[in-house]
Amino acid sequence: MNAALPVVVIGAGPVGLAAAAHLLERGLTPLVLETGESVGAGMLQWAHVRMFSPWEFTIDRAAGALLAKQGWQAPNLAHYPAGGEVVEQYLKPLANTPEIRSHLHLGARVSTVTKQRRDRMKDAKRNDVPFVVRYEDAAGEHEILAQAVIDASGTIDNPNPMGASGVPALGERSLHAHVFYGMPDVLGKHRERYAGKRVLVVGSGHSAFNVLSDLARLSKQMPGMQIEWAIRRPSLQRVLGGGENDQLKERGKLGLTIKQLLNEGTLRVTTSFHLDRLEKTPGGIVAHGEGKTVPAVDEVVAATGFRPDTSLLSELRISLDLGTQSPTALAPLIDPNQHSCGSVRPHGAEELKHPDANVYIVGMKSYGRAPTFLLPTGYEQVRSVVAAIAGDWDAARRVELVLPETGVCVTQFTEEEEATQSSCCGTAPVEPAKEAGCCGGPATESSNACCVGDQQAKVRGSAGCGCSATPAKPVPARTSCCAS
Repeated sequence: MNAALPVVVIGAGPVGLAAAAHLLERGLTPLVLETGESVGAGMLQWAHVRMFSPWEFTIDRAAGALLAKQGWQAPNLAHYPAGGEVVEQYLKPLANTPEIRSHLHLGARVSTVTKQRRDRMKDAKRNDVPFVVRYEDAAGEHEILAQAVIDASGTIDNPNPMGASGVPALGERSLHAHVFYGMPDVLGKHRERYAGKRVLVVGSGHSAFNVLSDLARLSKQMPGMQIEWAIRRPSLQRVLGGGENDQLKERGKLGLTIKQLLNEGTLRVTTSFHLDRLEKTPGGIVAHGEGKTVPAVDEVVAATGFRPDTSLLSELRISLDLGTQSPTALAPLIDPNQHSCGSVRPHGAEELKHPDANVYIVGMKSYGRAPTFLLPTGYEQVRSVVAAIAGDWDAARRVELVLPETGVCVTQFTEEEEATQSSCCGTAPVEPAKEAGCCGGPATESSNACCVGDQQAKVRGSAGCGCSATPAKPVPARTSCCAS
C-alpha cells in the first residue's frame, strides 16, 4: 500500500474531525469529505438540544491540541453545551485551523468505496491495492485513491421507522406530513407546529425525553395541550434511568424530569405498546398496536433512533453483526439484548476491523442500531484506529478511556422486567433469586455498583457484574457493571 496516499475520512462531525486531528498528529494525510455545507451538519439538526455531557467530554485531545496552537480558549469544561454551541464554538474553529482547513472538502457526498480494480468477489492481493473513493460535489463526480478509509458519517439521516416489526407502520408513510423524525425544535422554529396541539411521542430514549420535556414546557405556555407517550417496554423502571446515580448528572436529571411530569399528569404514557398502524380519523391520528390504541392526536414525533446506511461500503468486505449492524466484534459489548448498563468497555481498532484491512466504521455509525453512544467513545475509537493505520498496534490495543456510568443496569429490575432480556448481564442466563433479583439485589455498599454481584466483582477487580457462570475478565481502569 502506498503510504503517501491520504486517509479518507467520511464525515466532518466531532468524530470525523477528531480522526483528522489524530491522523495529522501521526504524520498521515487526511482528506475529510463532508456531505453538508458546514462541519457538524448532523449536529445542526438538533442545534437546540442541550447535551447531557459537559464540555469536558466533548473536546477530543488531539483536536484540542490543534486548537490550542491557534490560541483557542476552551469553554467552561463544566458547562453543558447545546448541539449548535458545539458546532460554533468547537467544530468550526477546529475546521478553520490551517492544518485541518486544507484537508477538508464540504459539499462532497461519498457514493461508493471499493478496492482498486477489485470487486468484492476478487481475492488476489486485496489488501495490497488502495481504496477507491468516489464522491460528488458541485463540480461533478470524482474518484480518489486512499490507503485507508474511516467512515464517521453517522446515522442521523437514516431514522428508524415506528413500526414494531422494523418497517414503517401501516399508514406511517401516508401520514408523513404529520410525523417528525428526531427532535423537533418545539420551543423554537417548530413551535407553531405543536402549540396547542395533541402530540404523540414514540420512543423511550434520551431523544424522546428531550422532546417530551420541551412539549411539557410549551404546554405550560399553551394550556389545553395533550401529550401522549408510547413505549414498547412493559414498565418505566428501566426507561427512566439511574437518576441521581448516573455519573452524567444531566442525563440522570432527564429521567427524573420525565418522572415528575408523569406524576403531575402533564404526560400520559402507554407501555407495552407495539405500533402496527396509524389511522387518520375525523378526530385525529390514532395509533394502534396489539389490542391497544393511543388517544387521537394531531402530530406524531418519532424519537425511535437511527440505523446505519452501509450501502456506500457494499463493494467492500466488511463484517457486521446480524442484529445490531455494528462491527461483529463490537456487537457483544453494546447489544441491548445482552446488557444495558449504558457503559461499554473501551474499544478500538481490534473490535472495529473488517476482513478488508484499513477500513473502519467509527462514531455513532459503529454502534449500528444500538443506543447510548457517547462522544468520548468515538474519540477513543479514532485514536486507536489511527494508531492501527500507522502500524502502531501496541497503542491501538491500549485502553485510554473511562466512561461515566448510567447508574442503571438490567440487574436492578424485577423478574417480570428481566423476562424481557435474553440474559442477566450479557453472559449466560442466570436463574434470578426470587426476592433479591438477578444479581442478588441492589448493591449495599458501593454507589458505583448496580447490584450485589457487581459490587462483589468490583472488589475482585473484575469489570463484569459477577452474575454468570463465566467470570468477567478484568479490564484496566473500568467500572462497567455489565459489559463482560
